[in-house]
Formats: sequence, structure tokens, C-alpha cells
Amino acid sequence: MKAKTFSIINILLLFLPWTILLLRLNDWALASPTAEILIGVYCAEMLFGGVFSIYSYLKQGKSSKLMQVCLVINVLYAAAALFLGAWMALTAWM
Repeated sequence: MKAKTFSIINILLLFLPWTILLLRLNDWALASPTAEILIGVYCAEMLFGGVFSIYSYLKQGKSSKLMQVCLVINVLYAAAALFLGAWMALTAWM
């Protein structure tokens, strides 16, 4: 049961970052303070997804192929979130 729960959460965290495309269709999401906050929230979510995927992969002994795919994609999301967060911090600092 625990393995199915981890898999379902990982699958949800796999598709959640793509919802930013739907939000960015609105004019309010393109305004300056809202855009930075929105991107920061999505970066935090992607970092959480990567950390949770690593945790759930290590917590399960033998993992399925689906969990391995979720792990790779969520870790790539987390790396992109680190890059985007550093980029936002660097441009705000300059």
C-alpha cells in the first residue's frame, strides 16, 4: 500500500509543474511581483518533488520502472528549479 501511495504522489508531482503554463495565460500572472512569486512557488514545488522522489525511491527497497522514471524526471525538475532560483536571485541582486 505504501508503494502505491508513493507512486501516486510521484506521478502527481510529475505533472504539477506544467500547470504554470495554464496560469501564465492570465494577465495577472504576468505582472511583475506576481510573476516572481509564482515562479518561486513552482521552483519550491519542483525542489520538493525531487527530494520526495529521492526519499520515496530510497524508502522502497525494490522500485518499479514507473518510480525510476518519476525519479529521473523529478530530479531533473529539481535541478532546473535550482538553476532558475539561482538565476532569479542573481538578477535580483544585480
